[in-house]
Amino acid sequence: MPSQSSSFPTPPSVRPADGRLGVLCVGLGAVSTTLIAGVELIRRGMAEPVGSLTQLGTVRLGRRDEGRTPLIKDLVPLADLDDVVFGAWDVYPDDAYVSAVNAGVLDVQRHLEPIADALRAIRPMRAAFDPTYVTRLEGTHTKGPIGRRAMLDALRDDIRAFREEHGCDRLVMIWCGSTEIFIDLGPAHSDLDAFEAAIDADDAAISPSMLYAYAALLEGVPFANGAPNLTVDAPALRELASRTGVPICGKDFKTGQTMVKTVLAPMFKTRMLGMEGWYSTNILGNRDGEVLDDPDSFKSKEHSKLGVLDTILQPDLYPSLYGDLHHVVRINYYPPRGDNKEGWDNIDFFGWLGYPMQLKVNFLCRDSILAAPLALDLVLLLDLAQRAGMGGIQEWLSFYFKSPQAAPGLYPEHDLFIQHTKLKNTLRWLAGEDQITHLGVEYYADDYLPEG
Repeated sequence: MPSQSSSFPTPPSVRPADGRLGVLCVGLGAVSTTLIAGVELIRRGMAEPVGSLTQLGTVRLGRRDEGRTPLIKDLVPLADLDDVVFGAWDVYPDDAYVSAVNAGVLDVQRHLEPIADALRAIRPMRAAFDPTYVTRLEGTHTKGPIGRRAMLDALRDDIRAFREEHGCDRLVMIWCGSTEIFIDLGPAHSDLDAFEAAIDADDAAISPSMLYAYAALLEGVPFANGAPNLTVDAPALRELASRTGVPICGKDFKTGQTMVKTVLAPMFKTRMLGMEGWYSTNILGNRDGEVLDDPDSFKSKEHSKLGVLDTILQPDLYPSLYGDLHHVVRINYYPPRGDNKEGWDNIDFFGWLGYPMQLKVNFLCRDSILAAPLALDLVLLLDLAQRAGMGGIQEWLSFYFKSPQAAPGLYPEHDLFIQHTKLKNTLRWLAGEDQITHLGVEYYADDYLPEG
């Protein structure tokens, strides 16, 4: 039989991360400004990149007794933070400094004033905006009531102008904007011909987020979707990403309550503990909370959050344990909290002989503080994937998303630890190192009796 390592494709040759990497953020709100300010503080030596796997994480190589655990950024050629330059679109004209102050995430005197010059230099481009997709926002800094074809062309012009103005060798685009209303994929999204025709017809089925993603793919720019919008899920965009070799990934940053679910749910399943119900509710007061106060936008978020438990618990395989699970998700807009989100989870589960138990979780977190390092990792790893020739869906980046993309016909992995292993094994593969299975029998070979 072939060895395990021989069953994997040959690792690609990864181009070096030479030159400038432009990061184009769709939305210059709480997440984007926290990301931008954090990177600026880190490269000035004024902060540490806490929460970033690419900056602080290590990868074990070889046997446990070899002691080889390089930093991820030393194992694979990632762009250096000093080579990153930021741009953005937003529906409001505020520069990154004003926007960061308004977001109220970072301390003005400690974290914004020392880098005010860099933040004020980042002024958003006018956004492609359709108010029917985000009804709680009244955009004043948009490309105006123009058709979708004109919006697409304007976005492509923006990308090219940013690349030239800032001397970028490579670009990555990341959606850090508000959640769009829920839509079902339909005929307009089925293939590129239908998608193009829908744009020409100014079909409302083509959302602004799809226009951003389409513009990115047409310009050869990797795209990450940090919101639950049906964006690069569209078959037409998946087809284009695969055909052109441009990486895509999404959707919806996994930051708070869902991150907890993807840790706790595997615990219940691995112990074969049954579950009757999981009730989740959370309050938040930032712009995201305001947008999600709209029922149609909340439906997009609810759809993203509800899929986690079914995939992890596999009720079809374990009907007596999880076949009658009641899973409820609520989000409430509560302005006094700002970006400081609070989530409550009540889990009703049962054990041996059906005896009931409960677990309650109260998670007080800072939404954008958790999201910013995820966004940083995603842009650096998408850039890595692009230089490695890895186009299309990047399932190995599922670790970062509530509702991760997978190839058509595959269920997505939601278990945080499986996702983490997948990510690190992909990095090992890219570096030409052996995969790690955690079997461990090689350490005890002398203890096994010979055959016969």
